[in-house]
Amino acid sequence: MQKQLSQYQQRINQVLAIHLQNLKHLNCPARLHEALEYATLDQGKRLRPALVYACGGALQIPEEDLDAPAAAVELIHCYSLVHDDLPAMDDDDLRRGKATTHIKYDEATAILVGDAQQTMAFEILANVEEINADDKVEMIRLLSKAAGPYGMIGGQQIDIDSAGHLPERKQLENMHALKTGALIEASLLIGACQHPAYNEIKADLSQYARALGLAFQVQDDILDIESDTETLGKPQGSDEQADKSTYPKLLGLDEAKKYRDNLVIEAKKSLQKLPFESEFLWDLTDYIASRDY
Repeated sequence: MQKQLSQYQQRINQVLAIHLQNLKHLNCPARLHEALEYATLDQGKRLRPALVYACGGALQIPEEDLDAPAAAVELIHCYSLVHDDLPAMDDDDLRRGKATTHIKYDEATAILVGDAQQTMAFEILANVEEINADDKVEMIRLLSKAAGPYGMIGGQQIDIDSAGHLPERKQLENMHALKTGALIEASLLIGACQHPAYNEIKADLSQYARALGLAFQVQDDILDIESDTETLGKPQGSDEQADKSTYPKLLGLDEAKKYRDNLVIEAKKSLQKLPFESEFLWDLTDYIASRDY
């Protein structure tokens, strides 16, 4: 699984580098271009594009037909991190082991970088020639919904509103289903939507994705307590310092771990319902719950 993940990471890094290199020929201001490369080509986990490639690959969709969707998904994720780190949001000065974009450059540039990453994602999807028009429209629909007020942005607002007081469990689950899970779900659906059986499998795929996304978030909350800044690549304990709502705070650390493990079981049950076998997705489900960063 780690070898395959590394291959996906290398592929998406190359795809993103090409798209960013093309900006040099389109009169992109030099400082913005430099900051875009800094915020995008920073060797993150690349989990979401890996999900695009893995799901599409399991359905025999050629990787070259998945490059643009994978790049679009990762650009949306990168934009969310740049904006989340801003002083008005989480106010973090470290991301993936290096200075956040607004620290490296300035706050205004960081805002523009996030805006540019978001708009580039949809431009890439709109311009790709290998994908037919109907599939492109579905990808744009999935990605815009996952990234918008009914998805990631809505979840971020709930996160901001809940700081300082502990919501009920259902409210916390809803927040993370939007903030984290929506883009993970979109990544898998976007990977599958070029397949003729897409409409028949998308319900089970969504069910798998939702359990996977929630397990990912619960483990994130656990790592904020148990890991360290060097391993995480961002400040350890930042959630506690910001008085954020987390699963360990709501359930206790031991119960949060049990909940994470149950979500992994639930995700695997959903994965078994799908009409394909993917050893990578099976192992990745375990990895998400056992990772240390």
